[in-house]
Formats: sequence, C-alpha cells, structure tokens
Amino acid sequence: MSSPRPLVSVVTPAFNEEECIPELVDRLRKVFDDETYYEFEVWIIENGSTDSTWNLIKEAAANDQRFNGIRMSRNFGADGALTAGMDHARGDAVVLMAADLQDPPELIPEFLRQWERGYENVYMIVESRKDSSLLRRVNSAVFYRLAARLTDRRFPRNASDFRLIDRKVNDAVKSMKERGRFLRGLFGWAGFSTKGVPHQRPARFSGESKATTKTVMDLAKKGILGHSYIPLRVIFAFGVALSLSSIFAFMTLAIYWLLYGVPFAGYGSIVSLVLLAIGVVSLMLGVVAEYVGLIYEEVKQRPIYLVSEEYDLTVESQEPPD
Repeated sequence: MSSPRPLVSVVTPAFNEEECIPELVDRLRKVFDDETYYEFEVWIIENGSTDSTWNLIKEAAANDQRFNGIRMSRNFGADGALTAGMDHARGDAVVLMAADLQDPPELIPEFLRQWERGYENVYMIVESRKDSSLLRRVNSAVFYRLAARLTDRRFPRNASDFRLIDRKVNDAVKSMKERGRFLRGLFGWAGFSTKGVPHQRPARFSGESKATTKTVMDLAKKGILGHSYIPLRVIFAFGVALSLSSIFAFMTLAIYWLLYGVPFAGYGSIVSLVLLAIGVVSLMLGVVAEYVGLIYEEVKQRPIYLVSEEYDLTVESQEPPD
C-alpha cells in the first residue's frame, strides 16, 4: 500500500475581505491542482468582520471540503487569528498567509520545494512593496534596523508573515502562550533551519489595507519590547552615566565656588537642566511603563482568542449519526 500523501495546512485570517475571498479560493485551488503530491486543507479565520466575509467562507467550505472556517468572537488582531488557525491546523506543514493576496498563493510551490530540501521555516523576503506609502516604507526600514540591533538579529530584514513552517515549528510556537503575541518574533526565537525567499509584494487584490499607522506602530512596539531587554539595560546604563556626570559636575562646581564664590547669574541654566532631567526621567518611566503593560497582559492570563463558530465539514462527516 502506498503511504498517505503529506498534508499541508493553509491558514489565513480575513477581516472585511469579502472582495478578496472568492479570488483567494480560486487561486489556492489552482495551486492545489498543480501540487498533486500533497493533500491540502485551508483554515480561513474570520476576524470580527462586518461584511459578508463569513458567508463567503462558508460557501467555499460547502463547495470544497478542503476549505474550513473559524469565526472569531471579535477582532483579535492578525497574530491572534493566525494562532487560532495554527491550533486547528492538522498538516505536516503549515502555510501562514494574508487573505488580501499580497501574499501570492503562487509562491507556495517554492516554499514546498525549500521544505523538501530540509528547511523547517521558509518565509518570504519582501523585496519591494507596490502600494506602500513613503511613511510605511520608512517605518518598516526603521523597525527592521532597530529590531535587528535589539534582538541579536532574530528578525530577518524585510521578513514577512507569509511563510511555511514544519509541524515541529508549529508545535513549538503553539506551546508559547504569551498574550502579547508577535509571531515573527516567536519564529525567530524558536530557531530551526530557516530560508528566505525574495519576492516582490504585490498590491492588494481589492479593498483597503487594515494596517493603519497606529496598528503597525503598536505591533512594532510589541515586537521589540516583547523580545528584547536592551531598552531596560540602556535605561540603567544611562542612569549610571548621568549619576557619574552629576557627581563630576558637582565636584567641579564646588571647587569653583570655593575659589571664586557663587555667582547669582545662571538661573536660566539651572532651570534648563532641571527641565531636561525631568524629561529624561519621564522618558525612562515611559519605557518601564510599556514593559509593565506587557507584564500586566500576561498576568491576567486571558485566552489569546475566542471562537464564536466553526465550519468544518470534514469533522461533521466523521460524526456518527444520531
């Protein structure tokens, strides 16, 4: 008897993507038809949409049992939705991608070829972005440069969330239950053999991007603070340097005052230094507050996501009749 074909799970979150879902389903089917050595399943996670995204997901699942749907109770962010899909994925390999088709399904075969060569974490390297604004490109460049320096280069430059991971990588990241999730950081921390595949990121197939500047900045903050202690160490080092400088300045001024007396002039300089010191202390407290906020989220131990409804005909067909 021939051994069963390897199963590949595709996980994709969808938030108000009614214009993209039909095209996504069609293009995935074409990829599946070409990759006859593998079996496939798809988990589309409806992430708090207000349009007809969920109905389109159920329609795709009703027409093709390889497609399954998970409906979240609200929007839990892209990483929360991806985590839900990873928890449900049954494949020997798991593909994580966006539903807006900026992660082209046609790149999945190349991911599979790299997986066949032994790589356990294959991700897309974004060579360029067709529809990104100048601000978005600058933000991305600054983030990757900072992240590389502050996390011992665990964040590859321009690495995308679009990736194929081996089952062992999926299980390893699933075991990490932290609430402030930044999956790219978790994959980098987990290690395993990795391979980047350069590719130009296309424009969205339809609709508008849900990644606002605030969302991207918040994700970047979680990525850096959640995977690096260097900002805290910088605060400590700066505090030591400031203390030593203050002692040296006090000794210098004390000698000057003994020799020449204390002049009345200098009131403005004193006020400026006091204000500068207050600003520096406030900045330090702000960094510490961000870490405290992350700790607060972990201490509450709330679930990473909540599922409102599932649509999986493969499971239903296995249930015994009443």
